[in-house]
Amino acid sequence: MKAIIIDDERLARQELKNLLMAYPEIEVVGEAANAEKAKEAILLLKPDVLFLDIQMPGKNGFELLEEISGVPEVVFVTAYDEYAIRAFEVNALDYLLKPIQPSRLAETVKKILNKEGLENSDLNAPTYLLSDKDQVFVKDGDKCWFVKLSDVRLLESEGNYVRVHFDNNRPLILRSLNNLEDRLDSRTFFRASRRFIINLKWVEEIENWFSGGLMVTLKGGEKIELSRRQAARLRELMSL
Repeated sequence: MKAIIIDDERLARQELKNLLMAYPEIEVVGEAANAEKAKEAILLLKPDVLFLDIQMPGKNGFELLEEISGVPEVVFVTAYDEYAIRAFEVNALDYLLKPIQPSRLAETVKKILNKEGLENSDLNAPTYLLSDKDQVFVKDGDKCWFVKLSDVRLLESEGNYVRVHFDNNRPLILRSLNNLEDRLDSRTFFRASRRFIINLKWVEEIENWFSGGLMVTLKGGEKIELSRRQAARLRELMSL
């Protein structure tokens, strides 16, 4: 797996690189000291995972994530524990506190490799693009549905699973949101954030929100907040 380390402290980057040398499955292909350099490296190197500091000069780690699409897995690495809740709200894979303990890093690497294994299992699924006219088989425990994608208004990431919202049902399926995004028609299914994909045909209301973002209300009642970057993408997609 390809990794990029993003931290404004050179010694912190080097320490993490040294620790990761114990894991040949993870190759550090690049590093960056700020958000702008990180965006360039992510676009060029297409990493599978980011080891991301939060507090950096200029834009912080959360602001960086708002400005990149096709976001890889994220492990936050920081000296501050007060950001932990927000980190998991943006669906971070893990949260490491500095100074990094080797035993704690081992747990993180295990999560990364387990997640990669789940993603690879998705490759056995058909790779043709699905439109809202298609029907899909959904299974959650003992319950099964054969669902028209036009009836699916929202896909919500929950760890290694995705919750599928249709009618009054919300089953969980063992898939990654990134994998589903690759298989769905982007003209109908819009990646609103790291956590959500929305069916644009279910949008009931769009309001201007804080910092240039948007608040999207679906006909099922769900409210999804879009960052300024994603709001701009949505405006471009839905404009004449």
